[in-house]
Amino acid sequence: MTDCHVVILCVDPDDAARARTTAALADAGFETHEAASVRGAQAALDDADAPPECVVTEYDLPDGTGLDLVRAVREETPDTACILFTATTLDEVDTAAFGNVVAEYLLKDVSDAHDELAALVEHSLTFLSQTSYPLPTDEGVRLTALDRYTTVPAALDDALDRLTTLAGSLFDVDSAFVSLVDAHHERLLACHGPTLENVPRENSVCTYAILEEGVTVVEHISDDPRFASNELLAALDVEFYAGASLVTDDGQAIGSFCLMDDEPRSFPAAARDELLLFADEAMDQLELRRQIRELEGTAPNVEVSR
Repeated sequence: MTDCHVVILCVDPDDAARARTTAALADAGFETHEAASVRGAQAALDDADAPPECVVTEYDLPDGTGLDLVRAVREETPDTACILFTATTLDEVDTAAFGNVVAEYLLKDVSDAHDELAALVEHSLTFLSQTSYPLPTDEGVRLTALDRYTTVPAALDDALDRLTTLAGSLFDVDSAFVSLVDAHHERLLACHGPTLENVPRENSVCTYAILEEGVTVVEHISDDPRFASNELLAALDVEFYAGASLVTDDGQAIGSFCLMDDEPRSFPAAARDELLLFADEAMDQLELRRQIRELEGTAPNVEVSR
């Protein structure tokens, strides 16, 4: 039996089957909520004070499929564990239509299926807790805002490169970079200093920075319990971090303008104000290119005669 408070949403159009599933999960120590359809599940999610840690759903639902529901859940809360607990065989599940939507699968018409389900829920939650990272309360809205800026033209690379080079010199740090934070990774758009690859979000300091207003400063990385065991930061010899969020006009933090160095240091108020200016300029560049791209996409195709 689990020792922590975990909420599971059980979705099944069969009242008797849903009752058996919720009873089994309640016996295993989980709090359960119920729904009978995609629409009902979405209403339950909207009404909840916080998203469930896990969604357990039948595949065949009256207004869609379990994978429709999983995709909708992942758009709002990417790290919610999702399990197809279904009478539909795996061969009958239309996975091709859902791209990279991932869910655990368990056939429910077998002996001890509910015991296996409880164990699978425990396993899924344990795995997620080992790779989790803090999420904004409106993560789904933030990711939707981010989608408008994910196509970056080559011309923008040069503009951002100039900004990061200037920031690296002004603040006298090993590296300065501009990044976007998507559902699972921090994607670097420009970097001055040691070349960095795209970073898994659980290893990223910026995933914390986008939760805060203003400038996030970690003066001594290895002394901070959030990052003391971060092997990537240790390998890069990072001891100082400062980041200012890239904020859209509608208030969504989609990334950061960041500084890193191999020596701990303080970061006074004047420096924070200057870093905010760099972040604002980077966001202005992203917004300008987005508007240009939209105008080009809506411009009529005119054939010019010569």
